Amino acid sequence: MSIKRCECKTIGIPEAARILGISRSLAYALARKGELPGTIALGKRLVVSRAALERVLNGEIQGERGDYGGAGGN
Repeated sequence: MSIKRCECKTIGIPEAARILGISRSLAYALARKGELPGTIALGKRLVVSRAALERVLNGEIQGERGDYGGAGGN
C-alpha cells in the first residue's frame, strides 16, 4: 500500500512567511489585519491560499484581501 502525498491548497502562516522572506511574527500580524494575500480563517487557525500567494508572487495582482478581515471584522 502506498501513501500519496496530498498537494494542499492552503499553507500555514509560517510556511507563507518563509516563501515571502518575512518573519513569522510579521506574517501573523499582516494576516490578522487582512493584509496577507489569500488569508483564510478556519476557526482559530489562519491559513493562506496557495493560489492567491502564487498570483501575488507572479505579479498578477498587487495584493488580495482574504476571507479574514482581522480583529476589526472589516
